Amino acid sequence: MLGAMIGDIVGSVYEWNNIKTTDFPLFQQSCFFTDDTVLTAATAKALMTDGDFSAAYQNFARRYPQRGYGGNFSHWIYSNDPQPYNSWGNGSAMRISPVGFAFDSEEMVLETAERSAKVTHNHPEGIKGAQSTALAILLARGGKSQEEIRHEIMSRFGYDLDRTLDEIRPGYAFDVSCQGSVPEAMIAFLESQGYEDAIRKAISLGGDSDTIACITGGIAEAFYGGVPVDIAAEGQKFLPNEFIQILEAFQEWRQRKDD
Repeated sequence: MLGAMIGDIVGSVYEWNNIKTTDFPLFQQSCFFTDDTVLTAATAKALMTDGDFSAAYQNFARRYPQRGYGGNFSHWIYSNDPQPYNSWGNGSAMRISPVGFAFDSEEMVLETAERSAKVTHNHPEGIKGAQSTALAILLARGGKSQEEIRHEIMSRFGYDLDRTLDEIRPGYAFDVSCQGSVPEAMIAFLESQGYEDAIRKAISLGGDSDTIACITGGIAEAFYGGVPVDIAAEGQKFLPNEFIQILEAFQEWRQRKDD
């Protein structure tokens, strides 16, 4: 899930200043982690503990305020009786990468992705965005080719992944819906030739840059066998110690599960 967090960090400075090129500095002093990273960490924490996604999302968001949370979610954070609000926003997909890394069966990945999404994003498109992203990560981890991943996600979820980045990029604008950003993030991965290339291509689309790169980054990390060492080291400089500890604990937790 570090790959997702780094995608968020790299994309943070372009969310409101879109660029339509892959030629940009990967890290800048002004980069920062957003709600995407906070809630990704919360997902991992919930998986490793009691599985209470709702409590984890409230807890982490309250402790890391003003990180770009959406309006409905911002109200949900402080609710004494948090209920889902039928969102189809891409928040369900941006936080889901730990689920794709946590389990080795499609059934568990899809079921857990739905549970994670439904505490807020109980609209069918919100659930689909989370499930498709988590499944793409599982397939990538399992050695499936980019074309196999494309075919499986298209046939199962109905996303149009036959478009090209060059076709999408000129007219693509800010879109926080799952249906308007998850397929685009996947296409950036499908056209990539490495982790860094995937992140650059995701950001080059414009739109909700940090979230698109976060979604792309999680899939690319799984497919390419991790984040390049130099990029990982630089990216972690932008993370609080708590998140680095969660990354380490999550890796150990996964290894114990596999033993």
